[in-house]
Amino acid sequence: MLNKVPEVTAIFWVIKILSTTVGETGADYLAVHVGLGAGLTAICTSSLLVAALLFQLSRRACVPWFYWLTVVLVSVVGTQLTDLLTDKLEISLYISTAAFAGALAATFAAWHGVERTLSIHSIVTTRRELFYWTAILFTFALGTAAGDLATEALGLGFQLGVAAFGMLITAVMMTYYMGANPVLTFWLAYILTRPLGASLGDLLSQSREYGGLGLGTIQTSIVFLTVIVGLVAWVAFEGDGARRADAPQ
Repeated sequence: MLNKVPEVTAIFWVIKILSTTVGETGADYLAVHVGLGAGLTAICTSSLLVAALLFQLSRRACVPWFYWLTVVLVSVVGTQLTDLLTDKLEISLYISTAAFAGALAATFAAWHGVERTLSIHSIVTTRRELFYWTAILFTFALGTAAGDLATEALGLGFQLGVAAFGMLITAVMMTYYMGANPVLTFWLAYILTRPLGASLGDLLSQSREYGGLGLGTIQTSIVFLTVIVGLVAWVAFEGDGARRADAPQ
């Protein structure tokens, strides 16, 4: 099969951050405003994620629409997983952050032990794709726990959380351009964009009483989903154009 991950460009990172924001606001909207609760929301979104993953795995090449739909659903499920541990099981954010970090490290260790690479430019077998999506799920869960730990437990707040994680991502980007390992910097940036997107989502959607801008989860989710759809349409259109240009005349 062809590589199953889109080309990593600036648009890739913009869509990734927007997806994480939708994961944060979308999960809150379904659980609180729709009234499904954390448990039922997790069941519904997990079912949708399994269906999306099965379709994604059945493709022989990357389909932008389904790839990013899967990412959005992973973001929602990752958020719900952390919220379930924190709110329902009352597990400390320190413990959940450490547990998800350990689970992600174990996934990377198993992936590298079997495939001898963690590069997202070589997701060309079903086994590698399964490793990839498992790692993605744990990056979202870890990012959610770490973001909540920073903004809530450590008291940074949403604005400082956005600034802090934004600075960390900038530092990772600078080390990449200075010659750091591209695989390591990619995964560090991927992990950090999750708490950045979550902090941004909370900053926009939460009420002013809690330090947000009070836009609400509905408005924030709709705006960000609209932008995601537009960017994915652009990427898909450019990909179709490139394939037509490469086709034999």
